[in-house]
Amino acid sequence: MTTRLTVAAVLVAAFAVSTAQTIVIAALPAFSREFGVSATAAPWALTAFMLAAAVATPIAGRLGDLFGYRRIALGCLGCFVVGLLLCALAGSFPLLLAGRAIAGLAAGVFPLAFGLVRRAAPPERLPGLIALLSAMFGIGGSAGMLAAGPLLGSFGTDALFWPLLALGLVALVLMALLPAGETRSGGRIDFAGAALLGGALAGLLLGISQARAWGAGPAVGVFAVTAGLFAAFAAVELRTPGPLVDLRLLGRRAMAVTNAATTVIGAAMFGVITLVPHLVAEDRIVIALLPMVVAMLVATPLAPRLGGRVAVRAGAALGIVSCVALAFAHDVLWQIGVAGLFLGAGYGLAFAAFGTLVVDAVEPHQTGVATGVNTIARTAGGAIGAQLAAVLITGGGYGLAFTVFAVIAAVALTVTTALPRRAPALTPA
Repeated sequence: MTTRLTVAAVLVAAFAVSTAQTIVIAALPAFSREFGVSATAAPWALTAFMLAAAVATPIAGRLGDLFGYRRIALGCLGCFVVGLLLCALAGSFPLLLAGRAIAGLAAGVFPLAFGLVRRAAPPERLPGLIALLSAMFGIGGSAGMLAAGPLLGSFGTDALFWPLLALGLVALVLMALLPAGETRSGGRIDFAGAALLGGALAGLLLGISQARAWGAGPAVGVFAVTAGLFAAFAAVELRTPGPLVDLRLLGRRAMAVTNAATTVIGAAMFGVITLVPHLVAEDRIVIALLPMVVAMLVATPLAPRLGGRVAVRAGAALGIVSCVALAFAHDVLWQIGVAGLFLGAGYGLAFAAFGTLVVDAVEPHQTGVATGVNTIARTAGGAIGAQLAAVLITGGGYGLAFTVFAVIAAVALTVTTALPRRAPALTPA
């Protein structure tokens, strides 16, 4: 019973948070009209969520390792509900941004979810559950893009947030019903590391998301400051007895290669996904994305059977196939749908396997921080892919964009050759 309740709680929470991130993408022009802001300012509705998520994810993961995953998850989901309520009632763009930033803190639930599942699930069920939880990023993200059009067309921008608010409340109740008796390792909070990492991640995603709007000079300045913050963070973490992120852990081959592959594959696949809605009329976006979502759902359970390394490599290969297909044929709806089948299958296999690879590579008490860092790798990769997509279609069109993403997916496939062929055995929680 506890396992079922835990799985229900984390899946609902992960689905709600990942849906909330992408549901505003289709609404950016509507926000611009409704709040009277420029087309370059409207994307802050997406950026605010991503910045808050990037900062919250590793911190929440580490706090969960120290003080219990359920307790920190309840705080994250509380932020989610409050943030969505602000968004739904927002009468101004600054209030909308505040709500999006507060809701973005709920992304900390992702590393906590891995810790909760690892604690509650029997070893024989763990690979499948980790795979499903990992794939929820893509499933929820696609659901957000699928739902946005009909909700906007029928009810307006505030209707984007009320269903998610209800889903967030369900997740909060389910999480509250979980047993409270968690084993806590205890320890001190690394406030200096948290501040430096938060600033570095905010600078990285801010530079990526706003580079086109700001121009080369300011963007280079932001990246320079970001590099300095990362260097300071590394210096602090290597000297701190209880670091926020154990850099020696991340330096292990399995972790380093997995996170690198996650970033590159995330850039390729999310970049392509963000381009698909631009290829069809607004009323056909749902039809264009549906084959991809279905393939994602079908492929996800296959990842544990194939094994982490094989599943990731197969996912990268399918990503190459989809990009090449779209580079040559993307003018007709059925062409986009067929390519979407390959893309969805690749996304489902790769990202379902990444979660398993990370969990297998660390001890149970390191699950939160390790999966938190991998979540950041996904977020950074997705942000890079989305911005690169915008630059490519402006400068060379869709054919060039899909060709470049095919090359990036090929780089990812090359990176995955360095993944260990045999993962270490799981240590029971």
